[in-house]
Amino acid sequence: MTYVEIKERQTGRDKFNRNKRIIDLLVYVMKFLPKFLRIFIWDTVSPFSQIPFIGLRYVILKSLIKNCGSNIRIGKNVNFIYWEYIEIGDNVSIHPNCYIDGAGGVKIGNDVSIAHNTSILSADHNWSDYTLPIKYNSVTTKSVLISNDVWIACGCRILGGVKINTRSIIAAGAVVNKDVKSNAIFGGVPARLIKEI
Repeated sequence: MTYVEIKERQTGRDKFNRNKRIIDLLVYVMKFLPKFLRIFIWDTVSPFSQIPFIGLRYVILKSLIKNCGSNIRIGKNVNFIYWEYIEIGDNVSIHPNCYIDGAGGVKIGNDVSIAHNTSILSADHNWSDYTLPIKYNSVTTKSVLISNDVWIACGCRILGGVKINTRSIIAAGAVVNKDVKSNAIFGGVPARLIKEI
């Protein structure tokens, strides 16, 4: 690819900015639909990867979550629960088959990439009442904060109460149960510092 071809190729950000007025109008209209219907539409278009379905997912996402930035790409079969406690910044990609539980609050900063098959969990069962099966015990919630400029590789589990600081990388398959410092690669089960960058 020549320099001219690269220069002429539109980025997702360019396409988003070019269509921003239409997107804003669709979000405005979408907010008039009942929540259950918006989620039904989400589930219906979830398996498709073509650009119109990606755009529709963005419109639905922006109409349902607490705060939503611009130029967000949500892949196929991404599941959200407790939408109203989720915040996502600008230029974020969440790849296929991710699961985000916003019960305790999830905040994702700008320029974040979350690879496929990753789970972000802000709620967990406790087991303090021995008279009940664990699944019927109460749920404990803890917020998750993913700062700007973070790459979370495939198959990671981000647990409640965690802060992932700026310009950090979570290696594939990691289970993050403690804060991650800036400018570092963390990986393993449980995740630990692998390298500073």
